[in-house]
Amino acid sequence: MIGMKRHTWSELTSEEKEAAMHGLIRELPNGFVYQGLNTFQRYGVTNETGIFTYKESEFVFVPGDQVTLGWESWEHGMDDATREDLLESISEYDVEDTDQFLRDQMSPVRQAAIGAMLVERAARSVGWQQVPLQDLPLLGDLEVEEELAKFRTTTYSEYERSQHFRLVRQDEEIILYLFNEDLTSEQVIANIHHEGFGILTEEEWEYSYGGGCRTLFPWGDSFHYNMKFKHFEELVEEDGSREYDLCLPNAFGLLFSGDPYQYEWTTREGQLMPKGGDGGNLICGGSGILVGYLPVAAYYRDPYSQELEWEDVVGDLRYRRIVRL
Repeated sequence: MIGMKRHTWSELTSEEKEAAMHGLIRELPNGFVYQGLNTFQRYGVTNETGIFTYKESEFVFVPGDQVTLGWESWEHGMDDATREDLLESISEYDVEDTDQFLRDQMSPVRQAAIGAMLVERAARSVGWQQVPLQDLPLLGDLEVEEELAKFRTTTYSEYERSQHFRLVRQDEEIILYLFNEDLTSEQVIANIHHEGFGILTEEEWEYSYGGGCRTLFPWGDSFHYNMKFKHFEELVEEDGSREYDLCLPNAFGLLFSGDPYQYEWTTREGQLMPKGGDGGNLICGGSGILVGYLPVAAYYRDPYSQELEWEDVVGDLRYRRIVRL
Protein backbone atom coordinates (compact mmCIF):
# COMPACT_ATOMS: atom_id res chain seq x y z
CA MET A 1 0.00 0.00 0.00
CA ILE A 2 2.87 2.39 0.76
CA GLY A 3 3.96 2.28 -2.88
CA MET A 4 0.44 2.33 -4.39
CA LYS A 5 0.48 4.52 -7.50
CA ARG A 6 -2.52 5.90 -9.32
CA HIS A 7 -2.19 3.77 -12.45
CA THR A 8 -1.85 0.61 -10.34
CA TRP A 9 -4.85 1.58 -8.22
CA SER A 10 -7.02 2.29 -11.26
CA GLU A 11 -6.33 -1.19 -12.67
CA LEU A 12 -7.57 -2.99 -9.54
CA THR A 13 -11.05 -4.47 -9.45
CA SER A 14 -13.49 -3.13 -6.88
CA GLU A 15 -13.00 -6.32 -4.86
CA GLU A 16 -9.23 -5.83 -4.84
CA LYS A 17 -9.66 -2.21 -3.79
CA GLU A 18 -11.94 -3.29 -0.95
CA ALA A 19 -9.33 -5.73 0.28
CA ALA A 20 -6.61 -3.07 0.11
CA MET A 21 -8.72 -0.60 2.10
CA HIS A 22 -9.48 -3.15 4.81
CA GLY A 23 -5.76 -3.88 5.06
CA LEU A 24 -4.99 -0.17 5.33
CA ILE A 25 -6.60 0.11 8.77
CA ARG A 26 -3.44 -1.33 10.35
CA GLU A 27 -1.45 1.70 9.18
CA LEU A 28 -3.85 4.33 10.50
CA PRO A 29 -4.17 6.04 13.90
CA ASN A 30 -6.63 4.41 16.28
CA GLY A 31 -10.20 5.49 15.68
CA PHE A 32 -10.42 5.16 11.89
CA VAL A 33 -13.36 3.22 10.46
CA TYR A 34 -13.60 2.09 6.85
CA GLN A 35 -16.95 2.99 5.27
CA GLY A 36 -16.62 1.56 1.77
CA LEU A 37 -15.83 2.54 -1.82
CA ASN A 38 -17.28 5.52 -3.63
CA THR A 39 -16.82 6.81 -7.17
CA PHE A 40 -16.17 10.47 -7.93
CA GLN A 41 -16.12 12.16 -11.32
CA ARG A 42 -14.99 15.70 -12.08
CA TYR A 43 -13.58 17.50 -15.13
CA GLY A 44 -13.50 14.31 -17.18
CA VAL A 45 -11.65 12.22 -14.57
CA THR A 46 -13.27 9.33 -12.70
CA ASN A 47 -11.84 7.65 -9.61
CA GLU A 48 -13.18 4.94 -7.33
CA THR A 49 -11.68 5.27 -3.88
CA GLY A 50 -12.11 4.33 -0.24
CA ILE A 51 -13.90 6.48 2.34
CA PHE A 52 -12.94 6.41 6.03
CA THR A 53 -14.28 8.23 9.06
CA TYR A 54 -12.42 9.49 12.10
CA LYS A 55 -14.34 11.25 14.89
CA GLU A 56 -17.11 12.43 12.55
CA SER A 57 -14.68 13.59 9.84
CA GLU A 58 -14.41 11.89 6.45
CA PHE A 59 -11.11 10.93 4.82
CA VAL A 60 -10.45 9.54 1.34
CA PHE A 61 -7.66 7.38 0.01
CA VAL A 62 -5.57 9.30 -2.55
CA PRO A 63 -3.14 7.10 -4.52
CA GLY A 64 0.32 8.47 -5.22
CA ASP A 65 1.89 9.32 -8.56
CA GLN A 66 4.97 10.69 -10.29
CA VAL A 67 3.65 13.97 -11.68
CA THR A 68 4.62 17.24 -13.28
CA LEU A 69 3.42 20.22 -11.26
CA GLY A 70 3.58 23.98 -11.80
CA TRP A 71 2.67 26.16 -14.78
CA GLU A 72 4.68 28.05 -17.39
CA SER A 73 2.76 27.73 -20.67
CA TRP A 74 -0.63 26.82 -22.10
CA GLU A 75 -1.63 23.23 -22.65
CA HIS A 76 -4.46 24.03 -25.07
CA GLY A 77 -4.72 27.82 -24.90
CA MET A 78 -7.49 30.24 -23.91
CA ASP A 79 -10.70 30.58 -25.83
CA ASP A 80 -11.66 34.00 -27.22
CA ALA A 81 -13.87 34.98 -24.27
CA THR A 82 -11.15 34.21 -21.73
CA ARG A 83 -8.48 35.99 -23.77
CA GLU A 84 -10.59 39.14 -24.16
CA ASP A 85 -11.49 39.14 -20.46
CA LEU A 86 -7.87 38.71 -19.40
CA LEU A 87 -6.61 41.51 -21.68
CA GLU A 88 -9.32 43.88 -20.47
CA SER A 89 -8.78 43.00 -16.80
CA ILE A 90 -5.03 43.59 -16.77
CA SER A 91 -4.93 46.53 -19.22
CA GLU A 92 -4.87 49.03 -16.38
CA TYR A 93 -1.72 47.42 -14.97
CA ASP A 94 0.35 48.15 -18.11
CA VAL A 95 1.06 44.45 -18.60
CA GLU A 96 2.71 43.78 -21.94
CA ASP A 97 3.12 40.00 -21.68
CA THR A 98 -0.01 38.25 -20.39
CA ASP A 99 1.71 34.86 -20.24
CA GLN A 100 4.47 36.30 -18.06
CA PHE A 101 1.85 37.97 -15.88
CA LEU A 102 0.32 34.55 -15.21
CA ARG A 103 3.68 32.80 -14.92
CA ASP A 104 4.78 35.20 -12.18
CA GLN A 105 1.86 34.04 -10.04
CA MET A 106 2.26 30.30 -10.48
CA SER A 107 4.57 27.78 -8.90
CA PRO A 108 7.43 26.70 -11.20
CA VAL A 109 7.25 23.56 -13.30
CA ARG A 110 8.92 20.63 -11.53
CA GLN A 111 8.69 16.88 -11.12
CA ALA A 112 7.29 15.50 -7.88
CA ALA A 113 6.92 12.04 -6.40
CA ILE A 114 3.66 12.03 -4.46
CA GLY A 115 3.09 9.18 -2.03
CA ALA A 116 -0.25 7.56 -1.26
CA MET A 117 -2.20 9.40 1.44
CA LEU A 118 -5.38 9.42 3.44
CA VAL A 119 -6.67 12.98 3.12
CA GLU A 120 -9.40 14.75 5.07
CA ARG A 121 -12.21 15.50 2.62
CA ALA A 122 -13.07 19.00 3.84
CA ALA A 123 -10.68 21.59 5.23
CA ARG A 124 -11.43 23.05 8.64
CA SER A 125 -10.99 26.58 9.95
CA VAL A 126 -7.89 27.32 11.98
CA GLY A 127 -9.00 30.38 13.97
CA TRP A 128 -12.77 29.95 14.13
CA GLN A 129 -14.34 27.44 16.52
CA GLN A 130 -18.00 26.45 16.65
CA VAL A 131 -19.66 27.11 20.00
CA PRO A 132 -23.09 25.70 20.97
CA LEU A 133 -25.58 28.53 21.47
CA GLN A 134 -26.56 27.10 24.84
CA ASP A 135 -22.99 27.71 26.04
CA LEU A 136 -23.04 31.40 25.11
CA PRO A 137 -24.32 32.69 28.50
CA LEU A 138 -21.39 30.94 30.19
CA LEU A 139 -18.93 33.00 28.16
CA GLY A 140 -20.25 36.32 29.45
CA ASP A 141 -19.86 38.03 26.06
CA LEU A 142 -22.74 40.52 26.11
CA GLU A 143 -21.90 41.91 22.66
CA VAL A 144 -22.33 38.51 21.03
CA GLU A 145 -25.61 37.94 22.88
CA GLU A 146 -26.95 41.30 21.70
CA GLU A 147 -25.90 40.72 18.10
CA LEU A 148 -27.39 37.22 18.16
CA ALA A 149 -30.75 38.66 19.23
CA LYS A 150 -30.62 41.16 16.34
CA PHE A 151 -29.53 38.45 13.90
CA ARG A 152 -32.58 36.33 14.76
CA THR A 153 -34.86 39.15 13.52
CA THR A 154 -33.12 39.42 10.12
CA THR A 155 -33.00 37.28 7.01
CA TYR A 156 -29.22 37.53 6.74
CA SER A 157 -27.45 34.27 5.93
CA GLU A 158 -24.28 35.36 7.72
CA TYR A 159 -22.94 38.13 9.92
CA GLU A 160 -19.34 38.51 11.10
CA ARG A 161 -17.46 40.84 13.42
CA SER A 162 -13.85 40.58 12.27
CA GLN A 163 -11.77 38.24 14.43
CA HIS A 164 -14.46 38.17 17.14
CA PHE A 165 -17.60 36.22 16.21
CA ARG A 166 -19.49 34.88 13.21
CA LEU A 167 -23.18 33.97 12.96
CA VAL A 168 -24.30 31.63 10.16
CA ARG A 169 -27.89 30.69 9.33
CA GLN A 170 -28.34 27.15 8.01
CA ASP A 171 -31.99 26.41 7.27
CA GLU A 172 -33.75 27.12 10.57
CA GLU A 173 -30.61 26.82 12.68
CA ILE A 174 -28.13 29.53 13.69
CA ILE A 175 -24.52 28.50 14.19
CA LEU A 176 -22.09 30.54 16.28
CA TYR A 177 -18.35 30.67 15.68
CA LEU A 178 -15.91 32.45 17.98
CA PHE A 179 -12.43 33.53 16.97
CA ASN A 180 -9.45 32.31 19.02
CA GLU A 181 -7.11 35.30 18.94
CA ASP A 182 -4.54 33.63 21.18
CA LEU A 183 -3.96 30.65 18.88
CA THR A 184 -0.46 30.23 17.45
CA SER A 185 0.74 28.23 14.45
CA GLU A 186 2.95 26.18 16.75
CA GLN A 187 -0.06 25.14 18.83
CA VAL A 188 -2.04 24.09 15.75
CA ILE A 189 0.81 22.01 14.34
CA ALA A 190 1.49 20.40 17.73
CA ASN A 191 -2.16 19.37 18.07
CA ILE A 192 -2.24 17.91 14.56
CA HIS A 193 0.94 15.91 15.10
CA HIS A 194 -0.24 14.75 18.52
CA GLU A 195 -3.17 12.95 16.86
CA GLY A 196 -0.85 11.27 14.39
CA PHE A 197 -1.61 13.50 11.40
CA GLY A 198 0.34 15.77 9.09
CA ILE A 199 -0.30 18.83 6.89
CA LEU A 200 -0.15 18.77 3.10
CA THR A 201 2.99 20.09 1.46
CA GLU A 202 2.48 22.52 -1.42
CA GLU A 203 3.20 19.74 -3.90
CA GLU A 204 0.81 17.31 -2.20
CA TRP A 205 -1.89 20.02 -2.21
CA GLU A 206 -1.40 20.86 -5.89
CA TYR A 207 -1.68 17.17 -6.73
CA SER A 208 -4.73 16.65 -4.49
CA TYR A 209 -6.43 19.72 -5.96
CA GLY A 210 -5.58 19.47 -9.65
CA GLY A 211 -4.62 15.82 -10.01
CA GLY A 212 -1.47 16.75 -11.92
CA CYS A 213 -3.37 18.63 -14.63
CA ARG A 214 -1.24 20.64 -17.05
CA THR A 215 -3.87 23.32 -17.66
CA LEU A 216 -4.20 26.66 -15.87
CA PHE A 217 -7.36 25.67 -14.01
CA PRO A 218 -8.29 22.14 -12.94
CA TRP A 219 -10.97 22.10 -15.65
CA GLY A 220 -8.89 23.55 -18.50
CA ASP A 221 -7.14 26.66 -19.82
CA SER A 222 -10.31 28.67 -20.43
CA PHE A 223 -12.59 30.14 -17.80
CA HIS A 224 -16.08 28.64 -17.52
CA TYR A 225 -18.38 31.63 -17.08
CA ASN A 226 -21.47 29.42 -16.83
CA MET A 227 -20.31 27.99 -13.50
CA LYS A 228 -21.70 29.42 -10.28
CA PHE A 229 -18.99 31.22 -8.29
CA LYS A 230 -19.08 32.71 -4.81
CA HIS A 231 -19.26 36.53 -4.88
CA PHE A 232 -20.39 36.47 -8.54
CA GLU A 233 -23.74 34.69 -8.28
CA GLU A 234 -25.46 37.35 -10.38
CA LEU A 235 -23.56 36.23 -13.49
CA VAL A 236 -25.59 33.00 -13.71
CA GLU A 237 -29.36 32.95 -13.84
CA GLU A 238 -30.01 29.81 -11.84
CA ASP A 239 -32.11 28.58 -8.95
CA GLY A 240 -30.61 29.84 -5.71
CA SER A 241 -30.42 26.27 -4.44
CA ARG A 242 -27.76 25.38 -7.01
CA GLU A 243 -24.41 24.58 -5.40
CA TYR A 244 -21.25 26.49 -6.18
CA ASP A 245 -19.41 24.49 -8.82
CA LEU A 246 -16.00 24.75 -7.14
CA CYS A 247 -17.44 23.39 -3.89
CA LEU A 248 -18.36 20.06 -5.49
CA PRO A 249 -16.10 17.03 -4.87
CA ASN A 250 -13.17 16.66 -7.23
CA ALA A 251 -12.13 13.35 -8.79
CA PHE A 252 -10.38 12.33 -5.56
CA GLY A 253 -13.56 13.07 -3.60
CA LEU A 254 -11.99 16.09 -1.89
CA LEU A 255 -13.89 19.29 -1.13
CA PHE A 256 -12.31 22.72 -1.58
CA SER A 257 -13.68 26.13 -0.61
CA GLY A 258 -13.68 27.57 -4.15
CA ASP A 259 -13.36 30.99 -2.53
CA PRO A 260 -10.38 33.28 -3.20
CA TYR A 261 -10.97 34.92 0.19
CA GLN A 262 -9.97 31.65 1.87
CA TYR A 263 -6.48 30.16 2.16
CA GLU A 264 -5.59 26.53 2.72
CA TRP A 265 -2.57 25.76 4.86
CA THR A 266 0.26 23.90 3.16
CA THR A 267 3.99 23.88 3.80
CA ARG A 268 6.96 24.60 1.56
CA GLU A 269 10.40 23.92 2.98
CA GLY A 270 8.81 23.79 6.41
CA GLN A 271 7.20 27.21 6.14
CA LEU A 272 3.53 28.17 5.78
CA MET A 273 2.52 28.38 2.12
CA PRO A 274 -1.15 29.46 1.78
CA LYS A 275 -2.83 27.96 -1.30
CA GLY A 276 -6.17 28.21 -3.06
CA GLY A 277 -6.70 31.91 -2.39
CA ASP A 278 -5.16 35.32 -1.83
CA GLY A 279 -7.39 36.69 0.91
CA GLY A 280 -9.60 38.24 -1.76
CA ASN A 281 -6.99 40.81 -2.80
CA LEU A 282 -7.57 40.43 -6.56
CA ILE A 283 -11.35 40.46 -6.22
CA CYS A 284 -11.23 43.50 -3.95
CA GLY A 285 -9.06 45.22 -6.55
CA GLY A 286 -12.02 45.24 -8.94
CA SER A 287 -10.26 43.14 -11.56
CA GLY A 288 -13.33 41.07 -12.46
CA ILE A 289 -14.14 37.40 -12.13
CA LEU A 290 -11.32 35.93 -14.24
CA VAL A 291 -8.41 37.63 -12.50
CA GLY A 292 -10.32 37.70 -9.20
CA TYR A 293 -10.57 33.92 -9.37
CA LEU A 294 -7.02 33.40 -10.59
CA PRO A 295 -6.10 32.16 -7.06
CA VAL A 296 -8.17 29.01 -7.69
CA ALA A 297 -5.85 28.11 -10.59
CA ALA A 298 -4.22 24.75 -9.97
CA TYR A 299 -0.73 26.16 -9.32
CA TYR A 300 -1.41 29.68 -8.05
CA ARG A 301 1.18 30.88 -5.54
CA ASP A 302 0.42 34.23 -3.91
CA PRO A 303 3.41 36.46 -4.80
CA TYR A 304 3.06 38.24 -1.45
CA SER A 305 2.63 35.16 0.74
CA GLN A 306 6.06 35.47 2.33
CA GLU A 307 5.18 38.96 3.54
CA LEU A 308 2.10 37.75 5.39
CA GLU A 309 2.18 37.43 9.16
CA TRP A 310 0.23 34.79 11.08
CA GLU A 311 -2.24 37.45 12.22
CA ASP A 312 -2.90 38.37 8.58
CA VAL A 313 -4.05 34.93 7.50
CA VAL A 314 -5.34 33.01 10.53
CA GLY A 315 -8.89 34.39 10.20
CA ASP A 316 -9.19 33.07 6.62
CA LEU A 317 -6.95 30.02 6.96
CA ARG A 318 -8.10 26.40 6.72
CA TYR A 319 -6.25 23.12 7.01
CA ARG A 320 -6.90 19.46 6.31
CA ARG A 321 -5.24 16.56 8.10
CA ILE A 322 -3.50 13.75 6.25
CA VAL A 323 -1.90 10.40 6.95
CA ARG A 324 1.01 9.56 4.69
CA LEU A 325 1.05 5.85 3.89
